[in-house]
Amino acid sequence: MHQESIFLEYLGDSPRMRILEFLIDGRDFDYSLTDLLEAKVSWGTINSLIPKLLNLQMIKKNRTVGRATLYQLDQNNKTIKKLIQIHDTLIQEKLNEIENKLKRKHTHYKK
Repeated sequence: MHQESIFLEYLGDSPRMRILEFLIDGRDFDYSLTDLLEAKVSWGTINSLIPKLLNLQMIKKNRTVGRATLYQLDQNNKTIKKLIQIHDTLIQEKLNEIENKLKRKHTHYKK
């Protein structure tokens, strides 16, 4: 059983959001359709969502290697910029929360 990410917890766990989260996590890289299986989305779903995400200009075709087309998050898209901001804010808040818990625990043991 996998633990749901904080990003998916806030924005909903759907195949589209899983793909977007995967691409946001690796925003500086490009991925083949096969690579996107790591987002825990079926092959059929990936093949139906990629054209939609391309049409919305949320992702872009970056390059072709052999017969594989590689896709990348379109970081110039205003919606993607906001999703990245939300993603990074949620993670930072969670890290701060964990850090504060550890500090409190450490302070408690020092007494």
